[in-house]
Amino acid sequence: MDLKFGDIQETALITLAIRSSETARPNARIRDEKAKEIIDTLGVDVSKFDPFLSHEGVVARTIMFREKLAELLRRYPDAVCVNLGCGFDDKFSQVDNGKLQWFDVDLPDQIAVRRKVFEDRERCVMLDGSALDGTWTERLPKAEMKLIVMEGVLEYFSKEQVKTCLNMLCDSFAHGYLLAELHSPFLEKHGKQHDAVRHTNATFGWGTKSGQEFLALEPRMKLVSERSFNEEMKKYSIRGKLFAVIGKNINNRLAVFQW
Repeated sequence: MDLKFGDIQETALITLAIRSSETARPNARIRDEKAKEIIDTLGVDVSKFDPFLSHEGVVARTIMFREKLAELLRRYPDAVCVNLGCGFDDKFSQVDNGKLQWFDVDLPDQIAVRRKVFEDRERCVMLDGSALDGTWTERLPKAEMKLIVMEGVLEYFSKEQVKTCLNMLCDSFAHGYLLAELHSPFLEKHGKQHDAVRHTNATFGWGTKSGQEFLALEPRMKLVSERSFNEEMKKYSIRGKLFAVIGKNINNRLAVFQW
């Protein structure tokens, strides 16, 4: 694997470090052998990217995104799925039903690095593309239903960029679902106190109290559901239960939109 520490954006290191360390646990709640392979290959100390709350949050969101995707794929088994802003995520392996067509999409420099680790597979292909420009969508096969995943992406966008992204999705696809990770106004203001992101140069963008705020930016969408990561995190530890109370309205959420 021809991968160096500098090849990976720091925010991607957070999720890689957490998925790797969770995979190594005896009773792992999620397994990501590729993440463990990448971290092992890098051979550097990434413990600062793996504090308790971020660890539990990434585990929770991985489970919640996987379960929601699997639920939608039971209803739309022939859907075309897009992991937009995929980074090093490998959701295809988590939910493949043997029929779906999957596209991992990210900016050209990120896809170039991803190709050092992943290869295109049958029904799972990597594409260069931006969440703010829909030209890449013309390369997708026609399908009645598109399922779009944006995990760990929109929280770094400004309000104007979120609007551009939502408009692009509705302009490009007649029907679809968007599974998006959203964050709060508190995190937008206090991102430098985030237990893992404060070790990077990243800054959080537009935060919302509810996914309903997205609908003013793109009226063609409707909010189907919205769940805090607290709902999953509180299942596993006393600290998770306490944070669900103390951080009731500040944890990230999984929002599902339909158009």
